[in-house]
Amino acid sequence: MANDHPYRPPAVQERAGGLLRSLGYIGIETRRLDDWAGFASELLGMQVADRRNRSFVLRTDERAARVLVDAGAGDRVAVMGWEVADAEALAVLAARLSDAGHAVAPGDRDLVERRRVAGLLVAQDPLGNRLEFFHGAADAPSPFVPGRAISGFRTGPLGLGHVVLTARSPEAVIPFYTGLLGFRLSDYALRPFPAWFFHLNSRHHSFALIGTGADGFHHLMVELDSLDDVGQAYDLAQLDEGRIGVTLGRHSNDHMTSFYARSPSGFMIEYGWGGRSIDPERWQPFECDFGPSFWGHERSWLAPDKRDEALRLRLDAAAAGRRAPDFVRGDD
Repeated sequence: MANDHPYRPPAVQERAGGLLRSLGYIGIETRRLDDWAGFASELLGMQVADRRNRSFVLRTDERAARVLVDAGAGDRVAVMGWEVADAEALAVLAARLSDAGHAVAPGDRDLVERRRVAGLLVAQDPLGNRLEFFHGAADAPSPFVPGRAISGFRTGPLGLGHVVLTARSPEAVIPFYTGLLGFRLSDYALRPFPAWFFHLNSRHHSFALIGTGADGFHHLMVELDSLDDVGQAYDLAQLDEGRIGVTLGRHSNDHMTSFYARSPSGFMIEYGWGGRSIDPERWQPFECDFGPSFWGHERSWLAPDKRDEALRLRLDAAAAGRRAPDFVRGDD
């Protein structure tokens, strides 16, 4: 990974009118169905529901399905589902993507039923990731029951959380998400690795992209209502050798206190608390040039020289007295 990636976002963002509201769900294909059920329930505190021979769903709130887990030949995130307001917004988005030369297909009845939504369409981003855009997500007929004793997940209008992709050529991907899908830049960084963060609502970012030299899925973030939920999960994760991919720490841009757990499929789940709320209409993007974390967040996936650089950035931020508010959450 280059220290100074050539792509810098333009000072004025060219973006489409916002139709997307939030990250609604993700779908996972796995050879480790039982491992996923235990990991999601016993560590993350999600509710395993609608379990069948080759599939189940995970709940984090009143929604019928936030994570859809299906048995398959590989281990990967198979789909990211983005929510729009209604059928009219879905039609506008379909026309926008089609006019720009992107293939769009309506979801058939079976897919709509499996996703527990009223309607959806299917497309791909420039990396080949499957995207589904939907409206009318169904609520479950019964209250959310966590898999372990937690206070709950911060979702609602903010959606499931955020997703982060990796890309060899971010400049080929970012215009799709901003110019066609309407994501707005929150901030970006060039050290110790290039990263760009984008919002849809008052969550600091619902989507991010990092330049790692490879295309892939990096992590899903879910946010808890209590810091103790995160700390207790951290204790549990440390009992399982190799489970922790990034140690406990606090991010400098969205102020999230979190750690990252390796999922049974290899990608990571960021498990956090205290993410900042922003005003999407007034937010001004900036370059975050003082490192991605105020403290902690040792990243085992980074090369040794980049880990050293990340540490120097953290120590410099501490010496400069950089801090986040002790409590950063405003009205959602």
